[in-house]
Amino acid sequence: MMLGSILNPINSTIIAVTLIPIGDALGAPPAQTAWLVSALYLATALGQPVVGRLIDIFGPRRLFLVSTSLVGVAGVIGTLAPNLGVLIGSRVLLGFGTCAGYPAAMALLRSEARRTGQDSPGGVLTALAVTNQTIAVIGPLLGGLLVGLGGWRSTFALNVPLAVAAVLLGLFRLPKETAAARSSERGRLAERLDLPGMALFAAMLVSLLLFLMNLHLRDWYLLAIAAAASVAFGVREFRAATPFIDLRVLGGNTPLLVTYGRALVAYVVSYSFLYGFTQWTEEGFGLSPFHAGLVQIPMFLVAIGVSILSGRREGVRGKLLVGGVGQVIACLVMLTLTGSSPVWMLVLVALIFGLPQGLNSLALQNSVYFQADPERTASSAGLLRTFAYVGSMVASSTTAASFGQRADTGGMHHLAWIMLGAGAIYLLLTLFDRALGRSFGDA
Repeated sequence: MMLGSILNPINSTIIAVTLIPIGDALGAPPAQTAWLVSALYLATALGQPVVGRLIDIFGPRRLFLVSTSLVGVAGVIGTLAPNLGVLIGSRVLLGFGTCAGYPAAMALLRSEARRTGQDSPGGVLTALAVTNQTIAVIGPLLGGLLVGLGGWRSTFALNVPLAVAAVLLGLFRLPKETAAARSSERGRLAERLDLPGMALFAAMLVSLLLFLMNLHLRDWYLLAIAAAASVAFGVREFRAATPFIDLRVLGGNTPLLVTYGRALVAYVVSYSFLYGFTQWTEEGFGLSPFHAGLVQIPMFLVAIGVSILSGRREGVRGKLLVGGVGQVIACLVMLTLTGSSPVWMLVLVALIFGLPQGLNSLALQNSVYFQADPERTASSAGLLRTFAYVGSMVASSTTAASFGQRADTGGMHHLAWIMLGAGAIYLLLTLFDRALGRSFGDA
């Protein structure tokens, strides 16, 4: 469960310190290398709820094995990529390959709760969150080391041994489907797999994310396609006997909808910091990729600490409030930074960001586990990641727009203002969400 769930975050964090070296090697400015970030999240935002729904129906084993194998293939393609276009293609394949890990983990937790009759997964949910935070610590530092030792291509080659290890563990450790379950799958496939709904969802999401990748009025047609596809998707899902996303249930689950909205704006802030701030520390402040990775470490160490300390507490409202305040304060400190600021100021920003990094992801994960329909745990978890990736796409787009041809201090300040606005929305969504207290026993 842990190894599968980290395949996406390790590739998310490791790329942060390789964007500048890749751009230098391939002659691409930040506005173009931003597609390496966007491509991964475009594929994953689309694939997570689809694969999650398949896991809900057919179980995690085979989907995990097939999906994770793609990670190794993507690693080979990325290592040998002759140009930026092929490299972006490898990131797309990598995004689809990492789709099964997190939904499979959440589905296994739910099935184990049914088997034992004990629905108290706080320790395991915390372990998953801490594992992801630990990988986030290792990612930037490991990326800097790999770039220094073997160049940026070595960061793509890393996926090959990780994929091999994940597939082998999956073969030996994931529970096999029973003969009865296998014999009933043909009938269930036609009855429960909403292919038209999935296709319309894909059209809606891809057109929306393509617009977000490069915000410009000339691409208005993408918004029109997204709007038309969303209407058609809604009509289809309300009429389908077994919809891909049950909009009636989802529409009546306001707490879960608010959680998804909160995830979107939270990831706008966190990924703007991860990618934008890191690029500025390299190009605007003058750090090497390795030292830029070191600056990120305090954030993830704090995140691990607060995740462990707060993990077994069921309430989420306090975690979300502290995380929201931490985001706002960190953005305000970012606005004071310049190219001549002392290094300890960069470390201070990272330390402050550690609070929301640890608290928000854990609280959002726990919220979905308890708020979602138990029969749709994997697809609901996948949809959480979709909203998070939409937020990361917004972050990638605003980072590219803020920096343009060079990651300078003015662009970093422009990005910090956008992050501050998103952080304020997050805080307001938490302050006025009365369902948090009713659902989790918070005061």
